[in-house]
Amino acid sequence: MKVIFLEDVKGRGKKGEVKEVPDGYANNFLIKNKKAEPATNANVSALRGQKKAADREAAEEKAEAEALKAKLEDDKTVVELKAKAGTDGRLFGAISSKQVVEALEKQFGLKIDKRKMDMKEPIRALGYRTVTVKLHHDVEAKIRIHTDEQ
Repeated sequence: MKVIFLEDVKGRGKKGEVKEVPDGYANNFLIKNKKAEPATNANVSALRGQKKAADREAAEEKAEAEALKAKLEDDKTVVELKAKAGTDGRLFGAISSKQVVEALEKQFGLKIDKRKMDMKEPIRALGYRTVTVKLHHDVEAKIRIHTDEQ
């Protein structure tokens, strides 16, 4: 019997796959527990429609990430931060990714998730920094940050 998997079943198939399985296994386990449905023409065409919609949505997300990358990597986009520092240029305290994200939103109106920033450690000195941000699994952008004395 051909079935469409509605969720991943270990050793049998992944969600969205159409596979041939034994009739008893399909009826008594997969369909009964709503892990699969029979692969009728209507169900297969509905699955194709869902895949097309998911692909279109993924393409839109990637396009939005590309547009945000263009804005972030523009020459004029430099996040300006002020902090108190000693005579040697080291900050009293540190600047975290949260402060960078807040400054980016305040100065340029661009929202990003602080968890997507690749700041291995907080900024502890004056000057320019470049931080990588993962906007999409295929799209990475670089933000320039300038830390100046208050």
